[in-house]
Amino acid sequence: MNVTDLKITNLVNYKDQIFTVTEIFQNEKNDYSVKIKNDFECLSVSADSIQPITINEDWLEKFGFLRTYSSDHRIRYERPETFIKYDIDLSSKKIVEGLKIYGNTIKCKYIHEFQNIFYSLFGKESLISRKNIFKNEAIA
Repeated sequence: MNVTDLKITNLVNYKDQIFTVTEIFQNEKNDYSVKIKNDFECLSVSADSIQPITINEDWLEKFGFLRTYSSDHRIRYERPETFIKYDIDLSSKKIVEGLKIYGNTIKCKYIHEFQNIFYSLFGKESLISRKNIFKNEAIA
């Protein structure tokens, strides 16, 4: 994961726990660190020690998507807004996998990418509530 792709409020994985990025900083040696927090702790760690969270069906449901289509080749999730969809391509080529907004496919496989795309397009944070994120559970 490239730390320069991160934004404040992005969700990341640190030691199999979900955290929100609250600060990103660079030292004199140009090494990046991040300040992260969840409902249990607040930490400053090396940016190299955090990992992206892969979008999966559980995360799509946390973002308010519902499964609307399933075949041997693809699973489609949609939000109540008709212009936002997410396709999971079950083939090895992953040609159609990704977020679809107004019919345009945007490749994103990590939660922070989804959050950044949503913010860029709509000017607000993604459609997920904190209570759906921070349940005292490990990342699957």
